[in-house]
Amino acid sequence: MQNGIERVLIYRLGSLGDTVVALPCFHQVARAYPNAERCLLTNIPVHSKAPGAFSVLEGSGLVHSFMRYPIATRSLGELITLQRQIRAYRAQVLVYLTPRRQAGEVLRDAAFFRLCGIPQIVGLPLARDARTNRLDAETESYEPEAARLTRSLRGLGKIDLDDAANWDLGLTLDEHRRAAEALEPVQGRPLLACSVGTKVQAKDWGQENWRSLLDILATELPQFGLVLIGANEESAVSEFAAASWAGRSVNLCGRLAPRESAAVLMRARLFLGHDSGPMHLAAAVGTPCVPVFSARNRPRTWFPWGSQHEVIYHRTDCWGCDLETCIEQKKKCLTSILPAEVLGAVHRVLARISLSRSIMHDPG
Repeated sequence: MQNGIERVLIYRLGSLGDTVVALPCFHQVARAYPNAERCLLTNIPVHSKAPGAFSVLEGSGLVHSFMRYPIATRSLGELITLQRQIRAYRAQVLVYLTPRRQAGEVLRDAAFFRLCGIPQIVGLPLARDARTNRLDAETESYEPEAARLTRSLRGLGKIDLDDAANWDLGLTLDEHRRAAEALEPVQGRPLLACSVGTKVQAKDWGQENWRSLLDILATELPQFGLVLIGANEESAVSEFAAASWAGRSVNLCGRLAPRESAAVLMRARLFLGHDSGPMHLAAAVGTPCVPVFSARNRPRTWFPWGSQHEVIYHRTDCWGCDLETCIEQKKKCLTSILPAEVLGAVHRVLARISLSRSIMHDPG
């Protein structure tokens, strides 16, 4: 057993998308401690539309167990219970993979885990540079969150974010089988996957925009089938947006687990939707994405990883607001995005895919 390490605790908060962008780090931890038991300390899901880390990593082989607690808890009783659980686990190493935090929060976390009896912490971002996404002055865009996280684990070795193996979810044969069964209504067609729901008002492009776009695509891509992905609560808005695809669509909102949805997305030619967990799942399995982004986050920080995507992002003067509900500016970063712009991106991506497939089948 490497360095005598028998138990590793990984600290990562967040839901579906947050877990997917950290996949390369989970792979690196598994490589660094291949014989150790690896437990993930994470939060209990805070929203029915936001599946937790368990739904992404269970069965992947990257972690073996989970320890969950209410996020941002201030209850002394809950913290004492959590401390006892961590002490009972007897981890020798903590891998620290949190979202961006202030220095005081990092130091507070470090003190807490020391009190829990963990002697070694890997990835603690004490320097400001480690806690922030670097700015590329030439492009005026920011470092993707996946890249910032990998920097924090450089002590465990280099992580190649362009290596597809580092995004592998380890999907099982059963998960692929359930995906194939769910897709039977559109069997034999090239697939367009779409997720139009979101739990954040400031990210919502609007059901009328999605309907306008999908109405056009239904006419222009008659050979395609449409697959709707999302939570059960997003089923109705998905049906509304996809009204023109009658007979050529399947609504899987709420019907599949996230890993089964990933197996569905793997079979799609293209993913279309909001900045969301399903978008990150699609990127992880190698499916090109055309996502519609609000400007609430810094440009590129949460874009899907890879060069095969076309992200629609309008950098308005209020960019980087980080709002969950936008009222004062009336979501102008999103309302300025017209269906025609997204349509053009869809056609460009599909043209590249078609060209790539032609080259593969007829290399000359």
